[in-house]
Amino acid sequence: MARVLARLRRPTALAAVSATVLAGCAAPEPEAGGEESVSRTNCGIDVAVSGPPERVYAAYQPAIEVAHALGLGDRLVGTAFLDATVLPEYADEQAKVDYVPSLPSREGLLATRPDFVLSGFNGVFAEDSADSSFGTRASLRELGVQSWILSPLCPSEDGLTDRAIDPATVTVDSIYQDLRDLGALFDVERDAERVIDDLRRRIAAVEQRVEDAPRPSVAIVSPGDDGGYRVASGLDFGTRIIEHAGGTNAFADLTDARNVDVGVEELIARDPDVILTDACCDAGLTEQDARAEVSAITSDPALAGVTAVTDDAVHPFLFAHRSAGVRAAHSIELVASYLHPDR
Repeated sequence: MARVLARLRRPTALAAVSATVLAGCAAPEPEAGGEESVSRTNCGIDVAVSGPPERVYAAYQPAIEVAHALGLGDRLVGTAFLDATVLPEYADEQAKVDYVPSLPSREGLLATRPDFVLSGFNGVFAEDSADSSFGTRASLRELGVQSWILSPLCPSEDGLTDRAIDPATVTVDSIYQDLRDLGALFDVERDAERVIDDLRRRIAAVEQRVEDAPRPSVAIVSPGDDGGYRVASGLDFGTRIIEHAGGTNAFADLTDARNVDVGVEELIARDPDVILTDACCDAGLTEQDARAEVSAITSDPALAGVTAVTDDAVHPFLFAHRSAGVRAAHSIELVASYLHPDR
């Protein structure tokens, strides 16, 4: 939780970097427009490569897991900022890759000589980022480093922060499109289609099992330091996960931001049938660790009469589970098992 708040609140100035340092660290600029050139559009930016990128830096959980899902582990020159353990199928590959818990500076990034930066969120390219900033995508492109933001959490302008995104547009189809586009850029189209087929099959299986079941109200909740709570709003991809799993977001009508601070009175008034925790952020974090947040919620005397508490329906869940990426099928299956255990 502390790192989530830090990501949202902590101002970080981008240090000035001399042209000499940048020139020494930057990857060689690829030639554009050759016969092998492939181009896709991401957040209104043309991403063109003259051949499959070979030196990839992946920032944030969704991007790191997408890179492994596409079989790009041997091209990763560095990874940063995991919110939880990677999915088990990627653990061995991730163990072979350099990892740092916080985003490196722009100089630190360029020292790895990447030719491509893959990011799960847009803050890494923001000039007023809560975390370290790599600089704008345009400034990286000038150095021959292309970039991609997953599942279009797109700023209205390159260099802006999360405040400019339209997260309500993000669906599982957005994930599929990312995979297809990245598959083309990295020349791994077959791997991309394999991953898409697996996600689509697993999600469809859940939807079929819960199709005619009652749809309980669900809140994704994290205890705050002030006695209040933070919840995932209707904008957040967590809402899509809940819907695919056969539920409804108890806070779906809140649409001003992805994460909303609410008082305990508001949580009581919404009276969710099920509460999911929102544990974050550490590379070793598991659902077992999230039980500490379950205890914090169930032991709050003010919530003693909330349906989710009285029905023993407060369940461990991770912030990483509600990010748009290849974890989506796992997240939907997990939530469905909580909402409809008989199915």
